[in-house]
Amino acid sequence: MSHPPRVYGVGDSTLQALGGEAAVAALVERFYAAMSRLPEAQRIRAMHLDDLSESRDKLTTFLIGWMGGPKRYRERFGPISIPGAHRHLDIGPEERDAWLLCMATALDEQGVDAELKAYLLAQLRHPAEMCRRR
Repeated sequence: MSHPPRVYGVGDSTLQALGGEAAVAALVERFYAAMSRLPEAQRIRAMHLDDLSESRDKLTTFLIGWMGGPKRYRERFGPISIPGAHRHLDIGPEERDAWLLCMATALDEQGVDAELKAYLLAQLRHPAEMCRRR
């Protein structure tokens, strides 16, 4: 018996598939841990402050809203402008790919199923690309 196709990107379906807000927070912890240890990510890690608390908070808040959960980013941090927030950084294809590698690593470590992982990485490629300056 085949399973019905899963639906992502409708309402909070993506957030629920991942496991809710706590799962997003755990994913972001894994994401920044990967960024701190993967050799491919050292250039993007160096673009962040030593203390990642604010980066974790912003990414968690953004991803929860982006996945269909409560949209708290604007009230906490102001309007979302992904390119604007990264305009001062020298981001090219290598940095974009390192960011996506960190996310893929975090998704793997969290045990996210292959279908959801593929969906999330495909969807995150667009905002990651928007950060490029070169």
